[in-house]
Amino acid sequence: MRHARAQQAFLTEPPTLPKSGRMAASSKQATGALVLADGSVFLGEGLGAVGKAVGEVCFNTAMTGYQEILTDPSYAAQIVAFTFPHVGNVGANVEDVEASSPAAASAARGAVFRTRPTLPSNWRSQDAFESWLAKRGLVALCGIDTRALTKRIRERGLANAVIAHDPGGKLDIAALHKEAAAWSGLEGLDLAKDVSCTQSYVVSESRWNWPGGVEQITHPRFHVVVMDYGVKRNILRALGDVGAKVTVLPANATAEDAMKHKPDGVLLSNGPGDPAATGEYAAPEIRKLVESGVPVMGVCLGHQMLGLALGGKTKKMAQGHHGANHPVKDLATGKVEIVSMNHGFAVDRDTLPKGVKETHVSLFDGSNCGIELDGKPVFSVQYHPEASPGPQDSHYLFERFAAEMEKRRA
Repeated sequence: MRHARAQQAFLTEPPTLPKSGRMAASSKQATGALVLADGSVFLGEGLGAVGKAVGEVCFNTAMTGYQEILTDPSYAAQIVAFTFPHVGNVGANVEDVEASSPAAASAARGAVFRTRPTLPSNWRSQDAFESWLAKRGLVALCGIDTRALTKRIRERGLANAVIAHDPGGKLDIAALHKEAAAWSGLEGLDLAKDVSCTQSYVVSESRWNWPGGVEQITHPRFHVVVMDYGVKRNILRALGDVGAKVTVLPANATAEDAMKHKPDGVLLSNGPGDPAATGEYAAPEIRKLVESGVPVMGVCLGHQMLGLALGGKTKKMAQGHHGANHPVKDLATGKVEIVSMNHGFAVDRDTLPKGVKETHVSLFDGSNCGIELDGKPVFSVQYHPEASPGPQDSHYLFERFAAEMEKRRA
C-alpha cells in the first residue's frame, strides 16, 4: 500500500524536463501532457502537432520500426507509448508508411517517448522524425517516465487518456481529465469502417529489398482478394512476394463482391477496434467465403473475425500485446516463433466450436494466437506474419497460403 501511494504521487508530479536546448528559452513549464481517465498526469515536453487527442494508451516494446508502428491502421484511436528510450535516428521516409488507404492516414492518435527524438542518421531518411510527426498531425510527448507509465498499464490495464501539446504551456489539466474520463473506450467501436478503403484498388508489388527497394510483380501466379479492415502495406507486399496480384476491397464488401474477382484466395486483414462490432456485418460474409471453398487466411483482426464467423467469441484483454518480441508456440510442430503483435482483443478459445482447432498460443499469457478449420484451407493467426517491424520467423505462413492456393488450382 505504501508503494502504491508513492507511485500515484509520482505520477501526478511534473517530471524534470530534458535539457535538449530546443525548448523556448523563456519557458521552463511543461508544454505537453498525458492525462489518464483515473486522474494520473504525466507532464513533459510537447512534440509534433499542436492540439490534443483522446484515445487508449498502450505500450509497445519494439526496438525498431517506430514509423511503421505509428502508421499501422490497427493503432487507430490509440496513443502509443514506446518503451525503448531512443527513437528517431532512422528518420522517416515514404516507403515505410504502413497505411495503404488514404482513409487510414491518421492511424495512431498520439505518441509518447522517454527522450526527445534524435536527428536522423540513416541513408534512407527523407525527413526528421519530429518534422514528420507534425506533418502527419500526430500529437506527441517526451520527457516523461515511460517505465512508470508502462508499469501502470501492466498493473491496472489499458487506460483511456488525452494527450495534449501547447507550445505556450497552457494546459487545462482538469478539462483534459474530464475529456479522458468521458471517452467510452474501444469496446463496441467499429473502427474498420474508418480506416478501410472506400473503393477497390489493385497492388502488384513485393517487399522492400536492398538495393532495388520495392519492385513490381510482372507475372503473378495468383490473384488474392484482401478484405480491408485496415490492411498494412507490407501485408500486400508479402502476398506479392509469393507471386500474388492483390485486389483490395472495402470492409463492407460482400462475399459475392469478393468472388466476382474469381480469386485464388482471400485474406482477411488486420485492423483496429472491437472485432465484435465489425463482425456484425463482416462475420456473415466471411462465413460465406469459408463455405465457398476458397483458401482463406486471417491476420490479427481478420483472425478474430474468422473466429467469430466460425462460431467463437472474442474478449477484451487487460493490457493487450504490442511489440516485436512476442514468443508464440506452434502446437503442431512445437516450434517457437518470435513475432510482431498489436492487439487488445483476443479469440476466446473456450468458445471455439468443434472442428475449429487452436494452432498457436502466446507463451507470455497463454492466449489464443491461431486457429484452423478441419478439412478446409482456412487458417488465421493473431500476430503479424509480414513482420514490419519485427522478426521474420512467420513469413512461412504466406508460403502456406500460396501452397493452399496452388493445391486448389491443381
